[in-house]
Amino acid sequence: MKIKKILIANRGEIAVRIMSTARKMNILTVAVKTSAEPNAMYLSHADEIFDNTESESEIPVFLDIEKLISIALETASDALHPGYGFLAENAYFAQKCLDNGIIFIGPSPDAIYKMGNKTIARKLALKSDIPMAMGSEGNIANAEEAVSIAEKIGYPVIIKAASGGGGRGMRIVRKAEEMEKMFSIASKEAEIAFNDPSVFIEKYIENPKHIEFQILGDKHGNIIHLGERECSIQRKHQKLLEEAPSCALDPALRKKMGQMAVKIAKAVDYYSAGTVEYLLDSDRNFYFMEMNTRIQVEHPVTEIITGIDLIEQQIKIANGEKLSLSQDHVKLKGWAIECRINAEDVQAGFAPDPGKIEKLSLPSDKYIRIDTGIKEGSTIVSSYDSMIAKLIVSGRDRKEAIKNCKMALDKVWIKGTKTTLPFFRLLVRNHKFQEGSFTTAFIEKDLDRYYYNSEYEEMLAAWFTTKLFVEENLQDKNQGSDNGLKEEMSPWLLNKRITQF
Repeated sequence: MKIKKILIANRGEIAVRIMSTARKMNILTVAVKTSAEPNAMYLSHADEIFDNTESESEIPVFLDIEKLISIALETASDALHPGYGFLAENAYFAQKCLDNGIIFIGPSPDAIYKMGNKTIARKLALKSDIPMAMGSEGNIANAEEAVSIAEKIGYPVIIKAASGGGGRGMRIVRKAEEMEKMFSIASKEAEIAFNDPSVFIEKYIENPKHIEFQILGDKHGNIIHLGERECSIQRKHQKLLEEAPSCALDPALRKKMGQMAVKIAKAVDYYSAGTVEYLLDSDRNFYFMEMNTRIQVEHPVTEIITGIDLIEQQIKIANGEKLSLSQDHVKLKGWAIECRINAEDVQAGFAPDPGKIEKLSLPSDKYIRIDTGIKEGSTIVSSYDSMIAKLIVSGRDRKEAIKNCKMALDKVWIKGTKTTLPFFRLLVRNHKFQEGSFTTAFIEKDLDRYYYNSEYEEMLAAWFTTKLFVEENLQDKNQGSDNGLKEEMSPWLLNKRITQF
């Protein structure tokens, strides 16, 4: 069966991203309009819009399995793409799609379930001789059992939620006296976040690098990897910046880790795009952490260094096509860095800062790619994630990519909410980041501040305000409005405008 129409069961930049590739493939797309974002940018990129504003329930539509199935059937969508987040890694949702004759653009429900449950994934990895950190074979029942295991493998240990991810349901324990409290917190957090209080325990790897491998598999048993991504710049297990490849890997280690990624994927007959995540210690030993059974936020950096459209591959695989690539065909060329520009107050611990984007200026150049679901006038709503845009920058090597990233960040202008831009501007100027010697502990241990103030920042703000002021007044004048332009251009009044900005 050839896919002709896809329901995008998501919003924001990933919805726009999927629609862009679908259009190139001459496939129609359907977007869902919500009351929270009735004028969202992604709606304008769809061929068809399903208006769900009148029938919103307490459950957001992107988490309402029955509603999404009914929308797909009502719009005659023969396929559904879940994007990332929401229901993207929900095995029941994938199965319901298949039960209703809707192609789920993602892996099988069985693979989603097995890889989504971390204890099952650990058992499969151990069975496949994939390197693992020492820990419990399955879920642990209570703090007493956790203490018993911790004493065998040695402190520090980490308690992890069996379901879900994203840093929730995770607690580091450095001594037995902390176990009962941390076990309780992790278990309760897992239950709230994933409706599953189950947790397991494993040896905590101090100051590792976080490396993930992109894989692709088809429904005919062919699986390859597309190299690695460096994801160590993170705060509380939340990724902030990613790059590809990683300067921590040489060709031999890349080959070994890639082979292990393919091996774990084959253990569940995996197809579609997926990501195998590892921790890499200071002695270059790597340990399987988990597998994400969806497209990742950071997938563009892999696309840039391989030249492969991952969304296109997902759609072709869902259509039953064989991979047109073998492992030997995959060549990594150049370097790419992605900055997640979010509406967050970095000085307040990266707290979300929802609001209206009053002004938005994003750079354009041959080495820049922008993935966004936001435009000038859009509102970042508190009910969804705070992403404004993904700034993806490339270069011939890492040094050039960092240089280009620095220039690109300095050209971004956003007014209306606080953003992570000052953090990234600081980060790319940090010598330890530039050397590539950072670990997952970098932000907490090596940054003395989160904010970068450019010596030109006030001048830039004044320039943009002056430019805006002149444009507004000239527009009024051209429309025949006599508003006293010369008087308004008084340096005293202009200075007042700038200081109010």
